Amino acid sequence: MKVSLCSNRQILQGCDLETYAYQCDPYIGCEHRCSYCYVLNQAETDWSREIQAHRDFAVRLRAELFPIKPQTIYFGMNTDPYQPVEEKRRYTRQALELLVELGFSACILTKSDLVLRDIELLQNMADCSVGFSLAFQDEGVRSRFEPYAPSNQRRIAALRKLKEVGVETYVVICPVMPYITDVETLIEDLAPIADTIWIYPLRMRLESDRNWQNVLSTLSEDFPDLTEQYRRVAFGRDHPYWLDLRCVLEEIRSKRGSNLRIELGNQGSSNG
Repeated sequence: MKVSLCSNRQILQGCDLETYAYQCDPYIGCEHRCSYCYVLNQAETDWSREIQAHRDFAVRLRAELFPIKPQTIYFGMNTDPYQPVEEKRRYTRQALELLVELGFSACILTKSDLVLRDIELLQNMADCSVGFSLAFQDEGVRSRFEPYAPSNQRRIAALRKLKEVGVETYVVICPVMPYITDVETLIEDLAPIADTIWIYPLRMRLESDRNWQNVLSTLSEDFPDLTEQYRRVAFGRDHPYWLDLRCVLEEIRSKRGSNLRIELGNQGSSNG
């Protein structure tokens, strides 16, 4: 994988999530290359060959953090902070070290158990949380849509370890892949080790977009009988599929008392 320098830009960006004012993407691009990822549509390089990093990352991030009052910074909106390049580059770790030094905290969303490397930093932050995104209960199916991401087993084991050491945990079941993701099974498996479970739908914008073309290719090969039905649901925000799923999830939340956050309305979604 080639790692090049990105054009000069702010490292800290405004965050669209209600709870956080700022987000940080240590890298531009993602080696996991999940086929459904909406950020693929704005990719600046071919992520199968090249991703980008910031010049003088730690020095510039320190300067950007200095005038801001200590708060929680979100990691994982547009790229996985613990993708494989992080093992050597360590930009995410450098960011966490700065946050600890300056009295900030972090909310991290990842697919990688590499986050366990930084447990001691996470434990030194107030109100830190770490979440994993999962969209499939079957490993064979998962590997077709996320061929370069760590397995569910590794994610779940890491989530359990984080909970054991006292780090707040969450799961994002995202994106719910129509007729493929078994949301009820995932909730059953994850509820004991996740303090909160968020559920987001699959959202597609245009059929010409790269992420839809990627998904369509896999559907055509592996789920040809679902392709047209899936297309209608993926592009239909008010499709009955989503309404029915919401009813099922509301019932689960009522019966189990689980901390489910059901985001199946007209809101946008995050595919981290």
